[in-house]
Parts: sequence; C-alpha cells; structure tokens
Amino acid sequence: QLQLVESGGGLVQPGGSLRLSCAASGFTLDAYNIGWFRQAPGKESEGVACISAVDDSTYYADSVKGRFPISRDNAENTVYLQLNAMKPEDTAVYYCAADLWTHIQDMCTQRNAPDAWGQGTLVTVSS
Repeated sequence: QLQLVESGGGLVQPGGSLRLSCAASGFTLDAYNIGWFRQAPGKESEGVACISAVDDSTYYADSVKGRFPISRDNAENTVYLQLNAMKPEDTAVYYCAADLWTHIQDMCTQRNAPDAWGQGTLVTVSS
C-alpha cells in the first residue's frame, strides 16, 4: 500500500559521485517526511539525511554534512540523495523511509520507526 523503491546505487571510486532516487507509490510523497538510512556490513544502521514535508527543512548526519544533499521532486513523487566526495566508509546498503508525523530529527536519529521502508540499494566505494 505504501511502497518505496530505491535506485542509483553501484560501484564508485573514492572522491566520485552517485545520485540515489527514492520513488513512492500508493501515497503522495510530498505529505511525508522522507529519510535516507544506511547499513554497512557488520555495523549498526545509521540515519544519513532527512527532509520535512512541512517546509523542506533538512537534517544531516555529521559524517555527511556538506557532501550528501537531499532534495524533493514532487512532480515525480521522488526524493533524491546526491552522494558527493565519496569515501570508502560510505560503502553500505542505502534505504529510504517515509513517515507522516515524526519530526525529521527524531526520524534520522531513529528514535521513532518510520511508517514505510524501501528494499535498499547497494553503494560500494572502492579504488
């Protein structure tokens, strides 16, 4: 009923860039707060970037501030995460999630569970 599909992952060299897409179906994305999360092999899940439905305000993890801008395209019912200046430690499966009510800071710090998750897309940063 609420479906999110990620795309855009792949292999990139350190310092390179990728753009991840999170496309929604079954609901209107612009009514939801949207977040990107990642999980590296053997590590805990981490909130990366989140964007508010109310005013498009954003929240970023310290590790990606200035490198990974998040944005919306409501006409395409899609949220993007631009990955720039990538580092090997950015290697992870990246997931997007949607939530109707939770404040984006609480969402990105995983104090509340989102309403829906995507399947994930693998990003590998290697020389």
